[in-house]
Amino acid sequence: MKKRKILFLGETYRADAITWMNGLQEFGDFEIISWELKTPSHGKFRRVMRLFEYIFAPIKTKKIIQQQQPDMVIAERTTSYGFLAALCGVKLTAIAQQGKTDLWPEKSIYYPLKKFIQNYAFKKATLIHAWGPVMANSMLKANVNMAKVLVLPKGIDLSKFENTNTANPNKICAIVTRSLLPVYSHDIILKAFAILHIKGIDFSLTIIGDGTQLESLKNLSRELNIEDKVTFTGRILNTDLPQLLQKSNFYISMPLTEGVSASLFEAMASNCYPIVSDIEGNQSWIKHGKNGQLIPVKDYEALANAIIWAFENPLHRNETVVHNRNFIEEHANYQINMKIIADKYHELINASR
Repeated sequence: MKKRKILFLGETYRADAITWMNGLQEFGDFEIISWELKTPSHGKFRRVMRLFEYIFAPIKTKKIIQQQQPDMVIAERTTSYGFLAALCGVKLTAIAQQGKTDLWPEKSIYYPLKKFIQNYAFKKATLIHAWGPVMANSMLKANVNMAKVLVLPKGIDLSKFENTNTANPNKICAIVTRSLLPVYSHDIILKAFAILHIKGIDFSLTIIGDGTQLESLKNLSRELNIEDKVTFTGRILNTDLPQLLQKSNFYISMPLTEGVSASLFEAMASNCYPIVSDIEGNQSWIKHGKNGQLIPVKDYEALANAIIWAFENPLHRNETVVHNRNFIEEHANYQINMKIIADKYHELINASR
């Protein structure tokens, strides 16, 4: 049987993209080719250059399609690569909404343009991925044809994120695994832990990743006198992450907006107690006081109180981590979910012939 070929349009270095592509290769035996913008997005001049590169992207992708003859094109982000997929001329396309709406920031002057682009991508797509309910809800509000929408997370590899935890149960060993960007509000997390420090509560805080806020966050940790208890690892290999999670008993994440967080799934699988911001993307997975805690955005005092309460209630924490592991095994198992997605792609390809 002929090996099926997929063209992936998106940033191939991203963990979500790697999971998507690897899953299709492993469970669908697809050959994956890829294309992505080469110009970095940070800096005014670079953003202008990236825009020019994007304008000419349809020419480049059509040339690749002519040479490679893929059976299908898949793309992440409905307002960028998803739009390119809609323009590429290939009959079968699957696009994935990465954020709650992909229309961020909502007050941007480019919002109307992004909305037009997204609607066009939705209309042209054969299949639309909503990695979670929050994305499906936004699609429903945008009058998307929901018959084309597959609501299913890619999941995480439970053979890597094992059901073991070696953290000291008598100490707060917290971890943050989000990129160091303003949207993830690391400053709020540091201020919360500064309250713990003032109260004389011992802790260690590991902040993983890189981003534009790295130096300012390091400076803030010094200003708050907690630099000795905070470790900034910088960017790490994804293969090193499971062990770091298993050495932690609290997972903290305070984003302003969220789609579906693989980072949250990884922490839940690794027996970390989750305390996250009270936004729609997190409400899909965390029920306050049941299997974690939801904290008002930007409220570092509430975050500090939640950490202290959870630490002082180990029975609740223990029940929570057992429940969360079972939940991830049932709903976010990479081996199961990616097999469903790969089978769906084969079904679409076969039906189009």
